Amino acid sequence: MKAWIKAILILPFNVVVVIPFLILYFSDYVYTAPGIWQNVLGCVLLAGGLFLAVWTMLLFHKIGKGTLAPWDATTHLVVEGPFKYTRNPMITGVLAVLTAEALLLNEIYVFYWMIIFFLINCIYFKLFEEKQLEKKFGGEYLAYKKNVPMWFPRLRGKNK
Repeated sequence: MKAWIKAILILPFNVVVVIPFLILYFSDYVYTAPGIWQNVLGCVLLAGGLFLAVWTMLLFHKIGKGTLAPWDATTHLVVEGPFKYTRNPMITGVLAVLTAEALLLNEIYVFYWMIIFFLINCIYFKLFEEKQLEKKFGGEYLAYKKNVPMWFPRLRGKNK
């Protein structure tokens, strides 16, 4: 449990709390109320993103027998729940939370941070994580990768 909490505090907590706070602090942010549509969309994205991120972290713990962190990675490939539809649902959840923060805080720099975070992950997954998963899980991961899109979910899930 300690490794799980450590992974959450170091990774998603920094991404969705610490870095946005620093962005607001150093940009001399002054709150201006967002419009009603921003509030509604922001609340929907926040709730959905948190739900998705927590669900995937629980699946990593329960099925994968590990954490979201590369230093304490899962020992079993997780292909259940939202992982049937996209290979990176946890990051999708984090992106939704960041977008919600940008909308609810009415702050474009937080939105820019979401885009930068997405691009960093695209590069990291392609250059490092996918290669590690191929090495660790072999054909099981290759079949999963072939049938499940990286980011944009299909309407119907495909199993291995």
